[in-house]
Amino acid sequence: MPSRLQSRAVAWLTGHGGELIGWRRDLHAHPEVAYAEHRTTERIATVLRSFGLEPKPLSIGTGLTADVGTGASITALRADIDALPLPDYKQVSYASQNPGACHACGHDAHTAILLGVAGVLAEADRAGELAAPVRLIFQPAEERMPGGAEAAVRDGALDGVERIFALHCDPKLDVGRLGLRVGPITASFNQLEITLTGPGGHTARPHLTTDVVYALGRLITDLPGLLSRRIDPRAAVSLVWGAVNAGSAANAIPTSGSLSGTLRMLDAEYWGELESIVAELTEQIAAPTGAEVKIDYDPGTPAVVNDGTLVALQTQAAIAAFGPEGVSDTPQSMGGEDFAWYLRTVPGALARLGVRTPGTVVGDLHQSDFDIDERALAVGVRFTAALLDEVHGG
Repeated sequence: MPSRLQSRAVAWLTGHGGELIGWRRDLHAHPEVAYAEHRTTERIATVLRSFGLEPKPLSIGTGLTADVGTGASITALRADIDALPLPDYKQVSYASQNPGACHACGHDAHTAILLGVAGVLAEADRAGELAAPVRLIFQPAEERMPGGAEAAVRDGALDGVERIFALHCDPKLDVGRLGLRVGPITASFNQLEITLTGPGGHTARPHLTTDVVYALGRLITDLPGLLSRRIDPRAAVSLVWGAVNAGSAANAIPTSGSLSGTLRMLDAEYWGELESIVAELTEQIAAPTGAEVKIDYDPGTPAVVNDGTLVALQTQAAIAAFGPEGVSDTPQSMGGEDFAWYLRTVPGALARLGVRTPGTVVGDLHQSDFDIDERALAVGVRFTAALLDEVHGG
């Protein structure tokens, strides 16, 4: 038998399933990138007020929170609301109307699902069926560093919160299934830029110069290799260069050059040590060349490490809502996710929501033709209701 909130969610979806899809399509058609989610924020606030809730804007100007119920032992639920600066190539009625912006990561779905959950919880609260309070966090700027999670935490989004959960669309997982994992599920995301300088000169006389191109070449190959020898391989460190810039003439050694890339790692404990290790190794590699070194290191976000006890509750909820076939082990991702900042304060867990129509082949997140099987919206609402029942012993 479905538990209390899950039963109410099923009934709510019967009457409001069309609205749920409508919210998602409206958000999809009007995407707004990080820190510019003004229409999105107002749209969310309007829906929440229609449920009798009182949204509280974040101080950065976009995003908001809302509480349902009163008392202690608050459970928080997070949805990210921003889009990506990408064109939308889909030929659908709800394609982006904002040139150069697109919900290519499913944040419109996350937001619509949390609005649906808000509707269910508001009804339950009025009926006296809400066992404990729930905080809804509609977070801006997940796709930007520094992300909106840090701002939400500064604004007190976790005050009184004991645990937090979130969903993220997974186009590799069939609709109706939840991808769950204990421990690291996404990697830390750090950006690195190294600039080398020195007296350049003619390529005929490299011995009279500081050959920054040669020095860059050493860094390109040696720094990733040495990191793999300084840090436990189980931490899964990955340094990948994305840009190399130096020189403009074949017969002239330039006076400066730069490398930039991303540094990712699944281990949360090593994350704080990465910057000093990178600086030490970079200086050692560049020293024999005589090049001057400048390092710009942005620590970005730590890894998302799911709490085992909370993943067990997610598992029980998925089985309660959809049976054993609703649960899937999910692989670790080297992508970054600023949900990790909440987990520096309270335990939490991120689940992956299947959005693929069974039997189809779809692209990946962050592609301009990304779309979902909209049945996943109801799945997200039902799963979250079942999860709150498990958390609060419903």
